[in-house]
Amino acid sequence: MSVNVGEKAPDFRALDSALKEKKLSDYKGHKTVLAFFPGAFTSVCTKEMCTFRDSMAAFNDLDAKVVGISVDQPFSLAEFAKQNKLNFDLISDADRTISKKFGSLHENFINITGLTASKRSVFVLDKDGVVRYAWVSEDPGKEPDYEAVKKELSKLN
Repeated sequence: MSVNVGEKAPDFRALDSALKEKKLSDYKGHKTVLAFFPGAFTSVCTKEMCTFRDSMAAFNDLDAKVVGISVDQPFSLAEFAKQNKLNFDLISDADRTISKKFGSLHENFINITGLTASKRSVFVLDKDGVVRYAWVSEDPGKEPDYEAVKKELSKLN
């Protein structure tokens, strides 16, 4: 399954890095950026999440919440957030259901059979949870266009 622009994003339940249950519906009323990444502590993922961190003033000005999602365990995400001073929610998709719902799961990551990871992807949701921008990369080394994400957010009320 994948989610397309104009569709309502599927709700989910998962633990965040503080072991609190989060649902997509928790972010209703805010523009939301869902940033899927393959794995904590890897170079490109660290750079990506730190770029989101360093852009939080702009996201706050746009009344947008940033949510990082990966298949890492909550404990790993907690340490990743701590070491990188990440100031937004990180959600553990340890059972891979969120990534599957969004069409953002590598089934054989880096060509290793059975190794799964979230595809690097970004979904911008409006305040009602409708997808207004979607970018999914098959290349785990490619970062999203951060300016395009901000531009899409700026178009939303």
